Amino acid sequence: MKSLLTFLLIILYSSSSFSQSEYDKDVQSIDSIIEALYASISGEKGEERDWERFRNLFIPEAKLMPTGVNREGVARYSAWGVEDYIPRVEKNFLENGFIETEVTKEVQRFRNVAHVFSTYESRRTKEGAIIARGINSIQLFYDNNRWWVVSVFWASENSDNPIPAKYDQE
Repeated sequence: MKSLLTFLLIILYSSSSFSQSEYDKDVQSIDSIIEALYASISGEKGEERDWERFRNLFIPEAKLMPTGVNREGVARYSAWGVEDYIPRVEKNFLENGFIETEVTKEVQRFRNVAHVFSTYESRRTKEGAIIARGINSIQLFYDNNRWWVVSVFWASENSDNPIPAKYDQE
């Protein structure tokens, strides 16, 4: 009985370690967490997203906040938690494809806080036409063990407000 219990504890420990460790590399650096953020929402039409990977990047209170201008010209924003964001985009991403890539980034860091200004391009397929461009303002927190996304606040470019040249170069 004792050896069975020991065996079960080893199995339980190693399987939980494996499932956590599959995402460990995503959160070890600023570059890796930003790369994982883009990768976790990106995929071709019909390709399921790894929403557990996506969730693993964020603090529980994290916000995703798109901005825009309505028809009357009034600036607006929305604020969603991670669990609000996923059902808002999941069906569209699956049915139409959505691939977002980073063009360039500017990182500012002080102690455990980092801010990343990340210029992005969005497409329906890897080789497809660009459907949107903009800048993600990503706030990160380092807990002395790993990085966490605190918020992603973004604005898409339009003809009146193109991305400034300093944020549009590699």
